[in-house]
Amino acid sequence: MIAAIIRWSARNPFLIGLATIFVTLAGICSVSRVPLDAIPDLSDVQVIVYTEYSGQAPQVVEDQVTYPLTTAMLSVPKSRVVRGFSFFGVSFVYVIFEDGTDLYWARSRVLEYLSSAARRLPAGVAPSLGPDATGVGWVYQYVVRGAQKNLAELRTIQDWYIRYGIAKSEGVAEVATVGGFVKQYGVVIDPRRLQALGIPLAKIREALRSSNMDVGGRTVELAEAEFAVRGRGYIKGVSDLEQIVIKNDRGVPLLLKDVARIELTPDEPCSVSERMRLRSFATSRIGSPRSRRVCRKV
Repeated sequence: MIAAIIRWSARNPFLIGLATIFVTLAGICSVSRVPLDAIPDLSDVQVIVYTEYSGQAPQVVEDQVTYPLTTAMLSVPKSRVVRGFSFFGVSFVYVIFEDGTDLYWARSRVLEYLSSAARRLPAGVAPSLGPDATGVGWVYQYVVRGAQKNLAELRTIQDWYIRYGIAKSEGVAEVATVGGFVKQYGVVIDPRRLQALGIPLAKIREALRSSNMDVGGRTVELAEAEFAVRGRGYIKGVSDLEQIVIKNDRGVPLLLKDVARIELTPDEPCSVSERMRLRSFATSRIGSPRSRRVCRKV
């Protein structure tokens, strides 16, 4: 058989030349159009359910959050494996689907079952879906630096300016920021003062929550003009926190500054990269153009 093919090829050099040219052009066209990448995406079709349960131990998170969500996700159509992981204050549930399942169809099915499973969770716990990207979608990394800028200012620039500019680029599913100082207000309570005044800690928490809101009203017509009436109560600084009334004893208000120290502090870092510098990651979307193209757009 091979000898016959060789003899036929030797007698028809013109046809062999045309076939060679055609195969070469077809190969060049295929290479230019095949969506190849430096790291092929061979991961499974999966949907991540992320839930925060602040201040709770892993065992409590497992019993009250991870287990109800995991058992509910077992009934999702075309789901192959459901894995749950519980950490301090955080729960992750991975729903892995069969090969060939459309990602957005899978996310919509998980969202349907998640709406019913959320009723079994503790009050105030709201699960959410992770980004529509895989573990190999991390395509770009950059460091934010600035002369005469501290880490708090750099984090503010990243969160309010740079992140939104990158997030709107085609193919970017998420911009995850690591590092820097997240500005927050710290209330350092004196337990002895609370004990002496008979004030429970829950009352301090409720006073802080109820004192940081605006109150809507109606309109008042004066001189043929309408004026909107509202109560403005959002906290804008440390001085506003210090003037929060904890309780009123015989007409004498007890302020928050009388039982606590209010200060402007950064959020507690939980990794080496957060302690050292501000670093951000851009994650590409599944089914997006190649990572090089995404990086150029970023």
